[in-house]
Formats: sequence, C-alpha cells, structure tokens
Amino acid sequence: MKIIKIKLPKIKDRRGNLSVIEKDVIPFVSKRVYYLYDVPSGAKRGGHAHKNLQQFVVALSGSFDVILDNGKTRERVTLNRPDEGLLIENGTWREMENFSSGGICLVLASAEYDEWDYIRDYDDFLKFKTQ
Repeated sequence: MKIIKIKLPKIKDRRGNLSVIEKDVIPFVSKRVYYLYDVPSGAKRGGHAHKNLQQFVVALSGSFDVILDNGKTRERVTLNRPDEGLLIENGTWREMENFSSGGICLVLASAEYDEWDYIRDYDDFLKFKTQ
C-alpha cells in the first residue's frame, strides 16, 4: 500500500509558525472542511471508505493514528505534526484511533458530503474492491 504523507510549507517567525494548504500542496480542490476534537479516550472514528472522495488529514494539535486498508494490507500511520498531512485516496478503508488529549484532526475533502459515496460495511468494501 502506498502511504502518501505530504509536508506542508512552514513559515517560521519569531512570533510562531504558519503552515499553508493551497492548491499546489494537495491534488484536489477542497470542497469541504471539518475537524474532530474532544475525542474521548479509547474512541474510534472513521470505520468507512469512500468510492470517489479523497481526503487530506492533518493533526493540528496532539496526535492520533490512522489505519489504512486497501482490502489486502493494513498500515498504521501516526500523525502528530501540524506541518505534515496524510492523503487518503478513494477506495481506502480508514479508521482513526489513539487520539491524545487535546488532539485535533483537520480533514479537507475533495467533495461535499454525499451519503452515496460512503461504504460503511467492511464486507461491502471488500466487494467494492473486487469490482
């Protein structure tokens, strides 16, 4: 499985750092932005795949793990830097867990919310991957 981490531009200044996500940084124009926070200890997020949607995930604060599954292999990626993100391509099952206290997960999505695009059952995901 190909893990695609993207380093974000980091502008250092004595007043603090600034990172930017622009059209040349990720391979899609973001149509939706959301963030996860106050995730209770032991809770999991995700647990689905998308037929077409791509996502770019950044740990703005704290850390969390992203488990990626392409139907054949599973890989765990820890995100813990606000100047680095993970590109999740369509057709990838994803789960997020091990959120640290104060962890904030920012997600940029390539499309607006569309329930049709979700695959929420793992067996259905495996069938989708063999089509």
